[in-house]
Amino acid sequence: MRGTQHGNHREDEALARAAVDALVGQLALAPKPGLPDPRDLRARATRRDHSALRWSAGALLPGLTAMAATARRTGEPSARLRTDLGAIGRSTEHTVALTGGGHRGALWTLGLLVAAAALRPGAEPAGTLALAKQLAGHPDRRAPRRPSRGSTMSARYGAAGARGEARAGFPHVRRALTALTTARGQGAIEPQARLDALLTVMSTLQDTELLYTAGPTGLRQVQAGARGVLEAGGTATRAGTEALAALDTELTSRAWTPSGSAPLLAGALFLDALRLVGARPAPTHPHPKLSP
Repeated sequence: MRGTQHGNHREDEALARAAVDALVGQLALAPKPGLPDPRDLRARATRRDHSALRWSAGALLPGLTAMAATARRTGEPSARLRTDLGAIGRSTEHTVALTGGGHRGALWTLGLLVAAAALRPGAEPAGTLALAKQLAGHPDRRAPRRPSRGSTMSARYGAAGARGEARAGFPHVRRALTALTTARGQGAIEPQARLDALLTVMSTLQDTELLYTAGPTGLRQVQAGARGVLEAGGTATRAGTEALAALDTELTSRAWTPSGSAPLLAGALFLDALRLVGARPAPTHPHPKLSP
């Protein structure tokens, strides 16, 4: 029995590590229009923001491991599991805040996907997304009853928001997975394929953070800019690279941050890793140490 428990823990932690690896991989991409860039030398604040995000990503690991373990023990995408995941998520948010904060959107997306992957190990991405959709459809009865910025924008403009995206089965995660496959098939190197996937998400996502900072007109501008990069041939082409640089400059100058797109790309990278290496993924990126 002890050996079985130890084996289960390894599998739960492997799923969680794959999710953190996906988040770290997303953070490492550059240039990401309007998003923290590891190469950005324009402002110290931006560099600190990116460093803190990378540092705090590792703090998600215990919570995501607990989500995987809870899902495996529960065995079905039930209302009880949804409530338990919400409690773990709030505790994890507190832990992450102590290490620099951030990643709330990633925790929501990756938490649901990790739990779904634990419910059905080895499932294809479509099956995992279907289970995540079922989980997201249950209310979290213990969640605080206070409006968030995202929920306020959703109510005002009719945008799906993070909850709507999950309840629809993460359509933008599916689009990002398709974009990854397409770009790779056309000869793009991995960073280019991932940037094209990010831009695919940005081109249609009703990003509630952008709605808050830029309004509907700004959101449409960002979507059009992302489409422009892809229509120019994507980031594997010179024209696409130039369009990407112009979009990044514009978003940075306006302080418009399409922060809703990044967690969905991380979710796609997580499912892509499971698809490529099976249900017991090995880490592919170094994790930031959480102790000095």
